Amino acid sequence: MKKAGIIMIIGSLLLLGLFKFPLWNIMLGAPQYPEPLGMDIYINGIKGITEYDLQNIDGLNHYIGMKTIPKPEDMWEFSVFPKVILGMVILGVIIGLLGFLEKVSYKFFLGWFLLMSILGVLGMYDFNNWLIDYGSNLDPHAIIKVTNPDGTPMSYKPPLIGYQKLLNFDVDSWPHIGGYLMFVGMSLTLVAFWLGRKIALKKTTQ
Repeated sequence: MKKAGIIMIIGSLLLLGLFKFPLWNIMLGAPQYPEPLGMDIYINGIKGITEYDLQNIDGLNHYIGMKTIPKPEDMWEFSVFPKVILGMVILGVIIGLLGFLEKVSYKFFLGWFLLMSILGVLGMYDFNNWLIDYGSNLDPHAIIKVTNPDGTPMSYKPPLIGYQKLLNFDVDSWPHIGGYLMFVGMSLTLVAFWLGRKIALKKTTQ
C-alpha cells in the first residue's frame, strides 16, 4: 500500500496546478482579427490572453446585447471553487498518507475519485448553464439583432467543448493546462486504487 499511497498523494497534489494554470480556454477568430481573441478561465476568475482581449470581446458583445464578461466578484463560483479544490487536495493527501501507513482501505482512493468526479460534473454543468445564459439572455435593445431562419433569436452560446461557428467567428473551447493536470491527477488516484486492490488481493491469496 505504500506505493499506492504515494501515487494517491501525487495525484491529489496535481490539482494545485489549478491555482496557477487556466482550467479552460475559449478562442474567437474572425477575418477582421488576424490575431484571435481569447480568454482563459481559471477557478478564481477570467483573464484575457492578451491585455485587451476581454475589453475587445466585451466591445463586440455589446453590439449583439451580450453581458460583459464577469469579474471574480460577480460570480459566487470564483470564490467557492478554490475552496473546493483545496479541500479535495487536503482530503486526498490525508487519504494517501493513511494508505501509506496502511490505516485505510484502498477503497478510499476510489471514494475520493468518485467524489471528485461528481464535483467535476457539477462544475461543468454550472459552467454550461453560465454559457447558456451568457449567449442567450440578450439585451432586447441591442444594436444588432440576428435571428434563426425560423425567426427565433439566435443564441450566441459558445460551445462547452469543441468548435462552433458563431456568425463570422470561429469559436474553440477546450481544456487548458490546469484542466489536463486535474485529469492526470484524477487518473493517478485510479491507478492508486488499482494498485492498492492488487496488493490487497495478493495478500488474501497468500
